[in-house]
Amino acid sequence: MSATERQLDQFDRKIIDLLVRDGRMAVTDLAEKVGLSKTPCQVRLKRLIDDGVIKGFRAVVDMARLGLEHVAFTEVKLSDTREQPLAEFNRGVLAIPEIEEAHMIAGNFDYLLKVRTADIRRFRMVLGEKISTLPHVSNTSTFVVMEPVKEQAVRS
Repeated sequence: MSATERQLDQFDRKIIDLLVRDGRMAVTDLAEKVGLSKTPCQVRLKRLIDDGVIKGFRAVVDMARLGLEHVAFTEVKLSDTREQPLAEFNRGVLAIPEIEEAHMIAGNFDYLLKVRTADIRRFRMVLGEKISTLPHVSNTSTFVVMEPVKEQAVRS
């Protein structure tokens, strides 16, 4: 039975909630906080990973300390939104490391891209040389972030 067929119970949800907050939590600590012994907690954790409910673990990095504090959101309108052009655009987006997130949107434009660079000069290069030259891009509109208020949301 897959995760889509199986309902997550209170223990599964608690495991997920705790790991979203601290992905490095030891299984013994996780088991204690969830109210299970270590082995059943490990079995549940493995199942959540195997079923794709938990996709992985990663470090949350202070991007400003890496010199990557310039964030812009770019709306992209495509000239053709049939399946093949969408796939071609998506492949192009995946090849641009400065695009941190890309979302297909229902609205007045087709995609919303979150682009992170060192500064506005680098962003202009990425927009002009990379994003604008992606397949089927007809126009773009950009909004520059002045100050992040909440990023990488953690459920509470």
